[in-house]
Amino acid sequence: MEKLKEKLTQAGLTGNESKAYLELLKNEELTANELSKKISTDRTLTYTILNHLIEKGLVSYITKQNKKFFKAEKPENLMNRIRKKEFLVKDLIIELNKIQKQTNLPYEIKVLEGKEGLRTLFGIILKNKHFLSFGGTGRAYDKLYEIQALAKKMKKEEYSGKMILQEKYRGHEVTKQNIIKTKYSNAKAEATTVIFGNYVSIHLAKEKPLIILIKNKDIAESYKNHFEQLWKIAKK
Repeated sequence: MEKLKEKLTQAGLTGNESKAYLELLKNEELTANELSKKISTDRTLTYTILNHLIEKGLVSYITKQNKKFFKAEKPENLMNRIRKKEFLVKDLIIELNKIQKQTNLPYEIKVLEGKEGLRTLFGIILKNKHFLSFGGTGRAYDKLYEIQALAKKMKKEEYSGKMILQEKYRGHEVTKQNIIKTKYSNAKAEATTVIFGNYVSIHLAKEKPLIILIKNKDIAESYKNHFEQLWKIAKK
């Protein structure tokens, strides 16, 4: 239950809203007084929490014998605010792309940081159907729930990949994705290199992830050739 509360807060609910919503899901309907006792908050605060959940489309109520009874709405309604933001951001991207200066350089180099940097990286990887990776540690997979969700999506959409991990990460959850062929190496590495399309990324997924992203066809081809040589000598 604690993990569900944590995920609900990541989805945009406060801690108290998460507790209240989970409690309402477990019960057909509750009065504010009943709910306040179950989640250990005073009645005034409970009404505030319920009003916020009603605004978010996650709770409704009916009145019976001059009493309000509150009921949890379907969890799919968690997507309502996200969809609203998604539509807004999509329109915004179109407008921003109109003013962004385009470059004619034959290469592109970016430095990204933090979990948002990892999200950006994996968003670009998703646009390609095949990737190669060596020096993997599985840390990026562990750090972001979205990457685990992306792995499930990639299974359904015919993605493929080859990955060379360090021997000590044999059996890691990331190796259980059937879209990825995995081999192992005894070479020690802290950074992971991923090749996809015309891109090469080198990322270090420690406390604060650091990503260097290079876009250049010749560099990507060179790394692909290097990877294939490593693949031949890597252990199954």
